[in-house]
Amino acid sequence: MAPAAAPMDIDKDVTVYLQTSRSSAPTQALKDAFTKMEELYDKKLWHQLTVLLESFVDDPAAAPYFVPLYDEFIVDFAKRINQLRLVQYVTKAARTLNDPAKSLAFIQIQVDRLKDAKDNKDAYVLAVMEAAYLKLTLGNLESCKDDLDRCEKILDELPGTEPSINASFYRVAADYYKAKALYPQYYHNALLFLSSVSLEDLSAAEKLERAHDLALSALLGEGLYNFGELLMHPILDVLQNTKFDWLRKFLFCFNSGDNEGYEKITKSAEFKTEPLLVKSVAFLSQKLCLMTLMESVFRRSKEERGKLPFAAISKDTRVAVNEVEHLVMKALSLGLVRGSIDEIDQCVNITWVQPRVLDVSQIRLLKQRLSEWSIAVKKRVVSLENGEESNDVFLTV
Repeated sequence: MAPAAAPMDIDKDVTVYLQTSRSSAPTQALKDAFTKMEELYDKKLWHQLTVLLESFVDDPAAAPYFVPLYDEFIVDFAKRINQLRLVQYVTKAARTLNDPAKSLAFIQIQVDRLKDAKDNKDAYVLAVMEAAYLKLTLGNLESCKDDLDRCEKILDELPGTEPSINASFYRVAADYYKAKALYPQYYHNALLFLSSVSLEDLSAAEKLERAHDLALSALLGEGLYNFGELLMHPILDVLQNTKFDWLRKFLFCFNSGDNEGYEKITKSAEFKTEPLLVKSVAFLSQKLCLMTLMESVFRRSKEERGKLPFAAISKDTRVAVNEVEHLVMKALSLGLVRGSIDEIDQCVNITWVQPRVLDVSQIRLLKQRLSEWSIAVKKRVVSLENGEESNDVFLTV
């Protein structure tokens, strides 16, 4: 009969802790919350208690109670409530410790507890990702990458997850690739992170940092020759009216092939404040030429693309005529365009240009060309109806 006394002792300890916390709570809202917790605990209303805990962590005044509340109260019924909500609570509690090592130890308890829980893989991923973020903070990049690889496999197998789970994964992945200076990987994961959260949930400082880092990664990333998705994302507007406003304009220079704007910015004092860009001027110049070539091809009709003179490319990209062939070969090798080079006639036949996320001006141009195509087709139809022969019925944009 002796073992039966253990639960009674636990109940008593929980009650004492809640009563003590209620007495020391600085606000009436917190006092009421502790009273309600005791009531719901006594009635074993675990779902209602979970909902109450979710609102509890949203109260800034409750922060000092997060960790002790878990240690003295929640741990008693941790297995009986929604595990994902529990990990979300523990994650917020860990952040109040202000010591990455202590926070990691606190989170690791959940990682170890959920490791073999087949029905709570989403909660496990969230716990592992929070631990991985803390490992990254502590400089343990290798262990962080192991966690990312393991959770990526789990997420691929899950039929669906809450946005918060995806956000936790992409946040850590983006920050890991930032630490490794792998710009394309950072760019893609940071955008996926932003697609999983609401910008309103991010602090002003975090939004500014994310926008700044995305801009740099777009510029410095090898293989990134289309900024349309970033240029159309509201995160970039955060740079306006800040000391990084020039960085936003710099991106638009690349997207539109604005050589004059590019030269003006690279000579500015603001540009010199970004050492990563300063030491990559040669790479940036080549990237501008390639993106200008793509924009030049995009703005021309199919007929014009079929025989694009070296001189025209030289004029648009500001590359010497004798270097145009090398530029086009580079674009062909990168898969930015498809076609052939006619060295005798000094022209290029472009049959395809890499699909792009278009900005507003590019969409407007496409609309204009489609309108012109529609008008031309109607004229041909009228000609056919009038009995006029034509071998050029199907026009291309």
